Amino acid sequence: MRHLKTFLVAAAVFAFDTGSGSAQSGSAQNWPSRPLTMVVPFAAGGPIDTLGRVLQPALGEALGQQVIIENAPGGGGMIGSQRVALASADSPMFVLGSIGTHSIGQSMHSKPAYDAATAFQPVILVADAPLVLIVRKDLPAKTLQEFVTYAKANQGKMQYGSGGTGTSSHIGCVLLNDTIGVKVVHVPYRGGGPALQDLIAGRNDYICNYVSTAVAAVNSGQARVLATLAHKRSASFPNVPTADEQGLKDFDISAWNAIFLPKSATPAMVAKLNAAVSKALDNPTVQKRLDDLGLIAPSVERRTPAYLQTFVESEIKKWAAPVKAGGLQVD
Repeated sequence: MRHLKTFLVAAAVFAFDTGSGSAQSGSAQNWPSRPLTMVVPFAAGGPIDTLGRVLQPALGEALGQQVIIENAPGGGGMIGSQRVALASADSPMFVLGSIGTHSIGQSMHSKPAYDAATAFQPVILVADAPLVLIVRKDLPAKTLQEFVTYAKANQGKMQYGSGGTGTSSHIGCVLLNDTIGVKVVHVPYRGGGPALQDLIAGRNDYICNYVSTAVAAVNSGQARVLATLAHKRSASFPNVPTADEQGLKDFDISAWNAIFLPKSATPAMVAKLNAAVSKALDNPTVQKRLDDLGLIAPSVERRTPAYLQTFVESEIKKWAAPVKAGGLQVD
């Protein structure tokens, strides 16, 4: 009788384990079976948060599930990103990453929180994001050359803001400062939104951030754009010359954003989210909003998970050299 009882207990345990495994497998196949959470690893109101909210409705419609945005700022975006990297296979979370969270940040830290090339399942490149030089409205410079002259004469009392250490807005200004030969105090924030608000309030002199950060503030007269830092002019500011056009030859800084699932996500999940995001990017309303924000949707051939994997690896290598050469590691 004792042996029979032991056998029945063991059989029950086996049945429970098998059923549990089937449930997990089924939940993966039916994913998403509940609302999804898009983790934006920066504060609300910044350029990446804005991009997330542009994608949100069309993405939810394509997936047949509500998409909820959760802002998880800190650590230059790496805190929120790490949370997604470690999530379980049936997690409802994915992260809207950036050049900062998935390339530059890898070289900023001697022991980064994660390996961006291996800690996630790459899903899709979402947008290329040219950077612009944004200055407070009363800064006495109307062109990039006037800015250079002013900065050289006043660098000891100036400061620039960024969306956090290791973000594109930080490194963009570092490279600009190095190119023009000035040393200015850096003030990191928990996102581009708070950095812009302090610029508008006159507590910072300039920021180097996405075109989308500048549009509303410039149109309302709260800030000014002196130069496009990418290789071509922005459609949002067609009359603003590039840095190259204004004397900084071959100066070219652009950022990008992409979506990543947890490392534990299945290929079926990756494929489903990839198709949904690609469909959202082709939505005319989304395309118009991206154009208005100065963001560029990638071509179809650049939207595959395989492309994003290769792209992230190349971007990590690309930014390692300037970060290390500039002594920008923070630990």
